[in-house]
Amino acid sequence: MEKQFKKASGISLLTGAVLATLTMAIHPVGGSLAEIAGKKEIFIVSHILALISIPFIAFGFWGLATALATKSRISFLAFSVTCFGLIAVMIAGTVNGFVLPMFASNYSGSTVDGAVLHAIRNYGWLIGTSMDYIFIIALSLAIVIWSLIITATGELSKWLGYYGLLIVVVTMLGLLMKFNFTSALGFGLFIFSLVSWKIIAAILLISTPSKNTSL
Repeated sequence: MEKQFKKASGISLLTGAVLATLTMAIHPVGGSLAEIAGKKEIFIVSHILALISIPFIAFGFWGLATALATKSRISFLAFSVTCFGLIAVMIAGTVNGFVLPMFASNYSGSTVDGAVLHAIRNYGWLIGTSMDYIFIIALSLAIVIWSLIITATGELSKWLGYYGLLIVVVTMLGLLMKFNFTSALGFGLFIFSLVSWKIIAAILLISTPSKNTSL
């Protein structure tokens, strides 16, 4: 793997992680249509950061998949799954960060039947929630694949692989226990755990020389 590409992808992954952290740090909590309308600008700005982070994360994960490539090239399966998840979170970010606040701004305090507005809002919320869960499951699967490769080959650092597996185990336990990962708290916890893994992976991509893998 070219040293320049490995370093560039690591920097890109780190940039995406920082942008994702900023997104969650300023992400407002939803409420009534009037409350959402009042926070319209914050909703939009926070989700702009989220959407900007996606191509940086995708490029960084491409570099990670390349760094972990074995003879089977199974690391690129994880990259494909990641792209699937990133598309889902892009849809969720668009719905929650643009469609919902603009809808709230246009119809808050209007004469339209409140029950109708509530039903439309719930429909949008269900779309966003579904996309969030697709993202969580896709990223968890990708991290499992990469973490297993890391622990098997020793590429980057084995403890990164163990940490990734720990994150996924805790996430799956949370899903089985019906923990709400799509709430502000639940999604924030998943994002921050994912961000910590990405930051460590990015630093290792930038600083760790490649090893020859034979799997």
